[in-house]
Amino acid sequence: MSRLAMIAIFAASAAALPSRLAEAAGPKVSQFQLDNGLQVMVIPDHRTPVVTHMVWYKVGSADEQPGKSGIAHFLEHLMFKGTDAHPQGQFSAEVARLGGQENAFTSQDYTAYFQRVAKEHLEKVMGFEADRMTGLKLSDEVVLPERDVVLEERRMRTDNDPGARLSEVLQATTYVNHPYQHPIIGWEHEIKGLNREDALAFYRRFYAPNNALLVVAGDVDPEAVKELAQKTYGKVARADTPPRARPQEPEPRAHRRVSLADPRVAQPSLQRSYLVPSSRTAQPGEAEALEVLAQILGGGQTSRLYRTLVAEKGLAAGAGSWYQSTAYDTTRFVAYASPRPDVSLEALEAAVDGVIADLQDKGVDDLELARAKTQLTADTIYAQDNQATLARIYGAAWATGLSAADVQAWPDRVKAVTAEQVKAAAQRYLVAGRAVTGYLMASEAKAAPDAAKGATKPEPARKDSRS
Repeated sequence: MSRLAMIAIFAASAAALPSRLAEAAGPKVSQFQLDNGLQVMVIPDHRTPVVTHMVWYKVGSADEQPGKSGIAHFLEHLMFKGTDAHPQGQFSAEVARLGGQENAFTSQDYTAYFQRVAKEHLEKVMGFEADRMTGLKLSDEVVLPERDVVLEERRMRTDNDPGARLSEVLQATTYVNHPYQHPIIGWEHEIKGLNREDALAFYRRFYAPNNALLVVAGDVDPEAVKELAQKTYGKVARADTPPRARPQEPEPRAHRRVSLADPRVAQPSLQRSYLVPSSRTAQPGEAEALEVLAQILGGGQTSRLYRTLVAEKGLAAGAGSWYQSTAYDTTRFVAYASPRPDVSLEALEAAVDGVIADLQDKGVDDLELARAKTQLTADTIYAQDNQATLARIYGAAWATGLSAADVQAWPDRVKAVTAEQVKAAAQRYLVAGRAVTGYLMASEAKAAPDAAKGATKPEPARKDSRS
């Protein structure tokens, strides 16, 4: 097949995808607001008699007070400790008895709680969730042991993983002023100082219906959901929640470097983090151009980085890039690669720079542009098959300053991205002055206490178990 024929196929596919997406999305998303300020979004999906019920709070780790890092995530844990009406464990036990699923997660910009149950149990989980919106009861007997659980989680997921430690340092270095520099789980020394009063103060400040969004996706009718929402959440009083105001990042001007060496590193790696605008903060068309750029540069085996560094030059075992568009404030674009044996990180970095420079100089061709658009919009269609994913997409958009209309218009905006916009985004944002480069390296093991006698042994990797 000729190159022109391939371009035509991808272009035709990209042109057809927005209408197919509209069909796959089903009925139009419904939205309304209760008198207490709770916003409600209903996403009908009648393929199975199941509903996903999610409550999103517009608060995350970037909204914490200085010195209290980790409190948003800590409170997420504590939200399962019960209320006067429903003692500890009752909510989870009831969801399990009903054959449902539940969980929660915290990000930099939001905290969310969800259950997936048969549709006839929707009112029950709404009642439970509405109760703990303001009825949480905490004591030192439950708070202090849970703090130890969080500390163990940090040790297992971050402190004992050299790659995770480098990622944490890379993010902290990318931001010099904005609270995105703090890890979601918190710094260890600050987690140790969190207590019951901190948790309750944070809870009372941010957990309120007027700072929340209820998303119900599944086999439901919008009017029925509205009636249930008024019956359950409508009883919760609004609070004096402060507006979201954060220190902003200054314009970056210097390329910075960080490195981490650890004897447990089996595969060295390189990461490059660029400071870029998010979907909310970008100029029209910029975020979509960055999405397409990330796909062309490092989205899979047909990407520039993979083809050049892995397939053609044999310098890397893997390479790619990603763009975190869903963020309330300035966000990150990351390129990464892992060298093959006998290839230095310095040589690999020079090769990565070469791929980026070539794209900035020559731009992108019609084939890779069409292929990237097709892949991005196809991924959006596939997401429609999972109602929980749908709920997460719309909830995260709301929590980071976007609307349902923004989500629905995204495929058309991707389709409209031009080669010139992709090239301009690379030239403007993928520059050294906006970047932090991180090296993850293997180091020699520390010597044993009897090293003076000539005996050297590597320290064994610490084994931890999840609490």
